[in-house]
Amino acid sequence: MSYISRKRLCIGFVAGILMLSAGGFAPVSAQEIPNDFSAIVRQKLPAVVAITTRQIIQDQTMLDDFLNPFDSRGPAQPQVREALGSGFVVSPEGYIVTNNHVVADSTEIRVVFSDKETSPARLVGRDPATDIAVLKVDPRPNMTTTAWGDSDAMQPGAWTIAIGSPFGLGGTVTVGVLSARSRDIQAGPYDDFLQTDASINRGNSGGPLFNARGEVIGVNTAIVSPSGGSIGIGFAVPSRTARSVADQLIRTGRIERGFIGVRLQEVTPSIAQALGISSTKGALVASVEPGSPAEKAGLQSGDVITRFNGKDIQGVHDLTLAAANEKPGSKATLTRNRGGSEQEVELTVGQRKDEEVQTGAVPSPEAAGQRLGLSLSPIPDEARQQLGLQPGTTGVFIQEVAPNSPAAENGLRPGDVIVSANNRNVTQPSDVQQEWTKSRQQKKPILFRIERQGQSLFVAVAPS
Repeated sequence: MSYISRKRLCIGFVAGILMLSAGGFAPVSAQEIPNDFSAIVRQKLPAVVAITTRQIIQDQTMLDDFLNPFDSRGPAQPQVREALGSGFVVSPEGYIVTNNHVVADSTEIRVVFSDKETSPARLVGRDPATDIAVLKVDPRPNMTTTAWGDSDAMQPGAWTIAIGSPFGLGGTVTVGVLSARSRDIQAGPYDDFLQTDASINRGNSGGPLFNARGEVIGVNTAIVSPSGGSIGIGFAVPSRTARSVADQLIRTGRIERGFIGVRLQEVTPSIAQALGISSTKGALVASVEPGSPAEKAGLQSGDVITRFNGKDIQGVHDLTLAAANEKPGSKATLTRNRGGSEQEVELTVGQRKDEEVQTGAVPSPEAAGQRLGLSLSPIPDEARQQLGLQPGTTGVFIQEVAPNSPAAENGLRPGDVIVSANNRNVTQPSDVQQEWTKSRQQKKPILFRIERQGQSLFVAVAPS
C-alpha cells in the first residue's frame, strides 16, 4: 500500500519528516515549449547546490549514566549524524533556500556547488511550519541565481523540471508534469503542495522545481513511496509560500503570520441541516478566542465563514491558509452565515504568537544541546476536557516536539501538559525555558511532572 513518506529526502543516517515547497509563473504556450530542456539546465544548474550537514547527538545512555552513576560501562560518547539535501541560490549576496528538515538541529552546514567547490553556510532562519529554511554563504564572483515564478499560474499538465542531489548524485535533472495543485498531505497546518511526477528521491529535499521558463515554482519536499524510492508522486511547497517565507527570513530572520482567533471545524451535512444552511461549504466557528480580532469583529460560535477577502472558503484548511497568509495589521473582509443569513464583516488581522520559528547562526558542537525541542503554549481552554485535566490544573501545553531533540528522545509528546519543572510549578512557556537553562548550566537533567490523558508521570530530560 502506498503512503506519504515522512522520511527525509536527504541522505545519511537520519530520517525525518518531509514537508513542503514550490512556485511557478505565467502559463507557457505551445510555441514556448522547447524541444528539450538542456538550455534551461545549463543556465540554472550552477545555482543549485548540494547541502551536507552534521549533527552532534548524545546517546540515551547519557540519561542512564545520570540515573545509574555507578554503572561500569563508562560515560557515553557523542555520536555524529550526517545528512545530505539540496538547495538553490536566490540572490547574489549568497542567500540559499532549502528545507527546514535538511538543516534542523545541525551543528555544521556546508554547501557544495556544481563545480565541486564547497563553502561553510550560516543558518539565517527556518520555519518548521512550512519546512522552509534560508542559509547564507560568502558571495562568489558572478554567482548564478534563480528567479521565482508564479505557482498560482501553473496548471496540471504543465512541464516541471527538478534539479537536485538525490542519493548524493549532485546535478541530477528529472522532468515531468504538474500532476495536481493544493494537495493537503497532513504534513502541517499550511499544507498546499504542488504535486509532480518528476522523479524526486532522498537528497532532493530543498531543491528547486522549475517551470518550462526556468523559474522556480516550488521547493521539493516530500514523496509518496512504499519503499523510500520515487514512484512518481512528489510534492513541493509552492513558490507563493516559499518565496514569502524566504523573503521574511532574509529580511527579519522571523516569520509573521496572520491570526483571527477562531477555533474551526468542518460543516457536515447534519450540522448544515441543524444550522439551517443549504451547503456544507465553509468553516464552522466552534469557539472565539477572547480579545481576538474575531471577537472584536462580532464573530460568534455557530457562524459559518464562507468567503475570506473575496475567495470562497470550502473548508477549515482554506480559511487556515487564507488567514495565515495575511499580513498582521492588515484589513480583511469575510462573509459569515448566521442562521441562514449572510453578512460581510471586516476585521483587523492579528499576529500569531504560538509558532515555533528557529533563527540564528548554526550552533557549535558544544552548544548543540541547548535546545529542548518543544513548542509550548498556555493550555487551550477548549482542550482541557479532552486532555482529561482536573479543574484548576495549571501548566504549559506541548504543541510540537522536534524530531531527534532531547524532548523527543526522552518520551515527551504533543498534547502533554507540563505541570512542573524541577519541582517548580509552571504557568507559561518562559518558566519552562528558565528551568531548562538552569539545568544546562548545572549539567543535570530537568525533571518534568506532566499530565498525559488524565495520568500524572515524571519525565527526566538530559541536556545533550
